[in-house]
Amino acid sequence: MELHKTEVYTSRINRVLISEEEIREAIAKAGDLIDSWYDGRPMLLVSILKGSFVFLSDLCRAVKSPCEIGFMAAKSYYQDTKSSGIVNITMDLSQDISGYNVVIVEDIIDTGRTLRDVVELLKARGPLSLRVVTLLDKPDRRIVDLRPDHALFTIPDHFVIGYGLDYSEYYRNLPYIAEYKE
Repeated sequence: MELHKTEVYTSRINRVLISEEEIREAIAKAGDLIDSWYDGRPMLLVSILKGSFVFLSDLCRAVKSPCEIGFMAAKSYYQDTKSSGIVNITMDLSQDISGYNVVIVEDIIDTGRTLRDVVELLKARGPLSLRVVTLLDKPDRRIVDLRPDHALFTIPDHFVIGYGLDYSEYYRNLPYIAEYKE
């Protein structure tokens, strides 16, 4: 008997790690924290595409201070375990960030290589301040010295999907974070 496409899709979910409700509660707290950092001063929330767009959408509504939104897409090219030192910005910010308090909104920090390079690139542009907020932090996989200013959840070394995170572009639409069954 042939499985329906939806059954195949959901059969790849091993287990839910973080529920929709847990995500919603953590985002409300993160919005309050970000507001406390800037005390009503405007900020620029920068989403690193594609994975963080869902998180950014909910987080920007949890922030009460004035905020603008920017988008970047970046890829780093590495050979084996060594950085080539090249970050390819496939989509850059349209704003001059020198007058902004910038918050990078990331979906997951894994090895940290690409995000470290994006942070260095943006710092060189002279923002008033620069912080990193990530939905998920996976420190067991980190190979560079990079710590977010705030992580909503710290997770073990599992391949995760949902809430913007994908496997071959699928599963971004799940309202929770799940472990993918390989």
